[in-house]
Order: sequence, then structure tokens, then C-alpha cells
Amino acid sequence: MNLVKMYAEEVSLQLNGILQLDEVEKLIEKPKYADQGDLAFPCFTLAKMLRKSPQMIANEIADKIKNPIFEKVQADGPYLNCFLNKQIVSKEILQTLLKDGSNYGSLDIGKRKNVVIDFSSPNIAKPFSMGHLRSTVIGNAIANIAEKCGYRAVRINHLGDWGTQFGKLIVAYKLWGSDESITVNPIKELLDLYVKFHQEAEVDSKLEDEARAWFKKLEDGNEEALQLWKWFRDESLQEFSKIYQLLGVHFASYQGEAFYNDKMDETIELLKKKGLLHSSDGAQVVELTEYDLPPCLIEKSDGATLYATRDLTAALYRQEKYKFEKALYVVGHEQSLHFKQVFLVLEKMGYDWANHMEHIPFGFILKDGKKMSTRKGKIVLLEEVIEEAIQLALKSIEAKNPELPNKEEVAKMVGVGAIIFHDLKNERQNNIEFSLEEMLHFEGSTGPYIQYTHARACSILRKSHIDLTGLNPEGLNDDYSWTILKMLMEFPSVIQRSFNQNEPSQIARYLIALSQDFNKYYGHVKILSEDQEQESRLALVKVVTIVLSEGLRLLGIEAPEEM
Repeated sequence: MNLVKMYAEEVSLQLNGILQLDEVEKLIEKPKYADQGDLAFPCFTLAKMLRKSPQMIANEIADKIKNPIFEKVQADGPYLNCFLNKQIVSKEILQTLLKDGSNYGSLDIGKRKNVVIDFSSPNIAKPFSMGHLRSTVIGNAIANIAEKCGYRAVRINHLGDWGTQFGKLIVAYKLWGSDESITVNPIKELLDLYVKFHQEAEVDSKLEDEARAWFKKLEDGNEEALQLWKWFRDESLQEFSKIYQLLGVHFASYQGEAFYNDKMDETIELLKKKGLLHSSDGAQVVELTEYDLPPCLIEKSDGATLYATRDLTAALYRQEKYKFEKALYVVGHEQSLHFKQVFLVLEKMGYDWANHMEHIPFGFILKDGKKMSTRKGKIVLLEEVIEEAIQLALKSIEAKNPELPNKEEVAKMVGVGAIIFHDLKNERQNNIEFSLEEMLHFEGSTGPYIQYTHARACSILRKSHIDLTGLNPEGLNDDYSWTILKMLMEFPSVIQRSFNQNEPSQIARYLIALSQDFNKYYGHVKILSEDQEQESRLALVKVVTIVLSEGLRLLGIEAPEEM
């Protein structure tokens, strides 16, 4: 039921074609205060056309609109305010939501086309830190939202499994490494070696030269270098898979930087053929002066390739393999220039699809106001944070509901959900201060608050002892339920807005507002009173559980039925 369109049609009818229907629809607003109605049409645009004051136009139209779905239409100064018939509209919303279930809000704007989403992409041989959380959970949510909008999401984990850091790690391993220590605790030991390398390199700059030499050996296929690299990679993937399992994140591809090693020559040849490569101090670059940007470095003077070479090659490979409609890169905002350069080089190569590629930047997770750094060892390990969150959630659950069955399973949903929601409720461009205590509050703008609201609603439905499969609501007309029903109507447009803006925080903030409205309703209305509206009230509770559960799912969070 598109009520904005219906109201626009009524207003347009009274204007006798002075404004087209879509023009009227674009002008319709939602009043700031409930006592001003549910929809409002400002008459300012019509004043010049009709040579009348907006107030006069509003007064003239108000009396002419007679549609039972609109309880009343009245002039309020220059605005034409419409009050919807709560009983009729609420019945329609409740019945639609009960019928659609978790499919409510699904859109078909994607037409089953592929959207490739490059996210998470941690560096191997380094632990999965809180710094990697943002790309992982934002990317996963965007993929879920894309699927809800009718796209096929191709989730790609472009692992950082190549580059000079492996030269550094090999040097550190050969100088200070112990096979026994690495076998017992590979990731911790490799991190310690990486940190030690940077400490020692500040004193002895020759170490950096050795690292570059070892990376060149790795690129040239040196057997010892490749063997060490493969060992580091295998150990890392085992560690990462534990994290992804805890977060409920999966990927279609783990093809990292190394996958493109034998494909980059072809990209370089292609750039040469198109006359785009230029020599600059021995290096090969693509000039971007026409865009007021520095040149895009393709090949160093020693023949080593760079991130840009790989990302160009990856883009060409992905377009060939997936024929993507969109390609999204969920990577921190410090890489903005890099992606601008890559997309523009593809454009200069003549690929129209480059216009459908987008960098989705985000801010940092801060610890005590400072960015976490792997080089200096100033990191917070994500696995440890998740485990601690689960344990803290378990303590809260044991205090609130000690008889709860499957407490450990619920604690995992709450702990993991708290971490994900704390990230996604913030606009992605903002920096976030890491605070486990704040994440796990059962009140306020937190994941546990929304999960608890969902569990509370499920509890009401259980207590009703009514068969919920055959609910046939007749609608409600009280103010508390009307506030919720208007929120439920918003869900599809929130999903579309969230997708268009690549902004999961739109859904997160919506869920907070819906939970707050439901808890007010719960506090003021006797839901289980046995009267003629009981079935409609239970239908309202049921559809709230549907939308809360589906909204959380889109963010990558589970919704427990008991807490």
C-alpha cells in the first residue's frame, strides 16, 4: 500500500493537471508533529501558477478530498495535511506483513544481477584485529542488503597475501624465528616477529633492503621463499576461519593478491597497447593530470608490481567472471586516492563498467582515541574481544534469567550481536571508540536492547496461547499502535535508502526507533486483554518480531526468542 502515491493521486485530481502526479508525489512530506497529521502537501509551488496564496489553495482543496482511507484532510496554513484512517490502514499493513513474513521489504531493483563486494581482506601472517572488524561487518551487511534488494551478492575476500611485508617477515623469521614457537602459536609468534622487525629496522636500515630483496625472490618463485609464504598463509586462513564462523560471515572467493601474480603481465601489455603507459624515473605509470591527480604507478623501476596493478587485474578478472552490475570496495578512507586512480585508469582503458565501481570508505576503530597499529603491536585481537563479549553476555543472562535453556547459545548471539551492532549503528565514515562495556548494555542504542525487545515480544506471543498461524486482524486505532504501524510502513524505504547510500546504519537506527516505540506500547497497552482487539494487538506484536528479526539479519545479527 503506497499511501504517499494514493494521497498524491487525490491531490493531483483536484489540481486538474496543473502538476503531474510524480511532481505532486515528490512534494509530499511527513509532518514533524503527530497532531499535524500523517502526510502533508505544501502549496507554495502552486501559488505562482494559480495566482493565489498557498493558504487559500490549501483551504480550497481540503474540502474536496473524499476518500475513506483518509480520515480527514485539512488546511494548516500553506500546508494540506492528511490524517489517515488508522483502522483501515492498520488492517492492511498487518495483513500484508503477516502474509509476506520475512520477505516484507524485499525489493526487485537488482533484477538478479551480480554485485561484487570486496571486503574484510585481512593480511595473512597477522592476527585478525579489531581494526579488521569494520570492513568485515559493513561489507557483510551491504551484501545482505543488496540481496534483499534483488541483487546476487558475490562476497570476495581479497586477502593481503602478497607484498613487501612478506619480505620483512621472512627476514625476521630467519634472524629471530623459532620453528617450535611458531608451530605452537603461529599467529602470535609471526606478529611478534613483524613488530620486532620494525623496531630493529629503525636502528638498522639495511634490514629494509634485505626485506625488499626477499620479496623480489618471492616474486621470482624462489623455493624457500614460496614455502615459507605458503606456511604463513595456511596458518592464517585457519585462524581467520574461526573468526568468520563466530561472526557468521562467508565468502564466495578467498582469491587474494597472490592469485593475480600470473595475470598482471597481461594487464601491463593491455595498458601498453592502449598507449597509456609512460616512463617516469624508470617506473611505468598512467598519467592522470587531466583529473588533477598524481600518476597511477603500475610497475616500479625494479620490475616489482604494485597494489594498483593488482586491483586493475582483479577488476578485469571479476568483470569477465561475474559480469558485475556493480563492484563495491569496502576499504578504509585512507585508500580513497588509490581507488580513484584505479577506476579512472579502467575508464581510460575504455571500459564503461568502470562507472559502476565504487569505493565504500569508513573511519577507524580507536582505542583510547588512537588508531590501532599492527606495526607497533598496538592492537586488540578480535577473537579475544568476541570471547570476552560472549562471557559478559552470559553473566548478564545468568543474572536476569538463570533458568534460560541454551544460555551459551544465546550468550553467543548477544555477545557477537553487540559487537556488530556497535559498529553498524554509527555512520560508516565516522571513527568509533572501542568500548566493550558500552556495547553490551541491555538499555539504550545497543544490539542487546533490540534483541531483548524481540525476545520480549516473542514471550508475549507465547503467553497468549493463541494459534498465531490463523491471525485475522481487523486493525487498530490507538495512538501507541499507530506510531508502530507507521514505522513498519517505513521498513522497505529504509532498506532501499540503506542500499543506495551503502549505509547499514540507516537500518540500525531504524531498529532502535522501532524497539523504543514497541517498548512504549508494551508499557501502556494491555496486549493480552481478552477483548475484540486482542487478535489485532497480537498481530501487531507478531509483525514487530518479523521486522526486528529481519532487520537484525540484514546487519548480520541473530535474534534470540528468549533472553
